[in-house]
Amino acid sequence: MVEAAPARGVTLGVEEEFLLVGADDGAPAGGGRDVVDADRALGGPGGGPGLQRELLATMVETATGVCTDLAGVRAELAAARARLERAARKAGLRPLASGTAPMAAPARAVTPTRHYRQMARLYGRLADETETCGCHVHVGVPDRESAVAVLNHLRPWLPVLLALSANSPYHQGADTGHASWRVLVLSRWPTHQIPPRFASAAQYDRTVAALRRTGVLPAGARNAYWFARPSHHLPTVEVRIADVAPGVDGAVLQAGLTRALVTTALDAATRGRPAPRLPDHAAAAALWTAARYGVGGPALHPLTGERVPAAEAVRALLDRVRPALEASGDAAEVRELAEAVLARGTGADAQRRAGARATPGPGGRPPGTWGRGR
Repeated sequence: MVEAAPARGVTLGVEEEFLLVGADDGAPAGGGRDVVDADRALGGPGGGPGLQRELLATMVETATGVCTDLAGVRAELAAARARLERAARKAGLRPLASGTAPMAAPARAVTPTRHYRQMARLYGRLADETETCGCHVHVGVPDRESAVAVLNHLRPWLPVLLALSANSPYHQGADTGHASWRVLVLSRWPTHQIPPRFASAAQYDRTVAALRRTGVLPAGARNAYWFARPSHHLPTVEVRIADVAPGVDGAVLQAGLTRALVTTALDAATRGRPAPRLPDHAAAAALWTAARYGVGGPALHPLTGERVPAAEAVRALLDRVRPALEASGDAAEVRELAEAVLARGTGADAQRRAGARATPGPGGRPPGTWGRGR
């Protein structure tokens, strides 16, 4: 059992991406700018950082401030979602908490900022088709060297975080057969994968620079797209593996588990304990399996690599981070939230249940049946 350093007070924050859809038909709508402008016109009621435009005009991002406990995270997530819903309603739209767009629609317009235009020129059709929404958790660490050391310890556990969050079974009007189609869409991008091992922050930075020189990252990119990475300007680790959660509980679960994983990894690195040696092919296999089944099928055990029920992998994660969760006071809440997902299924399961109950509408899927981001 890993002894974790005290986690109480370790900073964290959460970013959530949402689709924007028509209030009546549920089809994706390119109103990102209108929603951000509406939020500003409303004076940002509810507090917290403002809404942000995303890669495509059909998407918008919310963010909490810097928090030190899950109660603060929960309150800020709820306020940000309410703020987004008010702004979307003013723009004649509504937010949709789904990792991919369930409804069929034409190709999307890229948000016309310099950075996003550069991405569109480099990646072509990939940029147009990456209408994906995730939940990104940022956790404070002492320094950049610590952040890179943490990545090595996180690698085996990222697929378990994905399995718990899977919330994108539909894409463009069709059931993909996957619990998280978002991860399959993102996997077409260079570096959108579980990060490789790095011996130091310097090696990490050399790798990102080499990727820029080869042309697979934009010339001005300050980081790669790995599902976990150090911030390029702050002493934090960003874990960006999860699909956006259908409700606040799912985002709180990701925040609690991610902070506990980072705290556990920091303790292991400080004590000189080596990170698990997970081969790249095993990491890719575990990621694909989590995206395919969520928590409703098999998984690859994070430490042994053997095929096990997904619930066993989830409970291995809970056992791994138990000391950190107890130190932060989060153990009871996080375990309860995780067990609830195992009992009722993920957001993907809920989407399929809603789809089975509804009458098909335009685009092949039923409008009005997908969660509104609450």
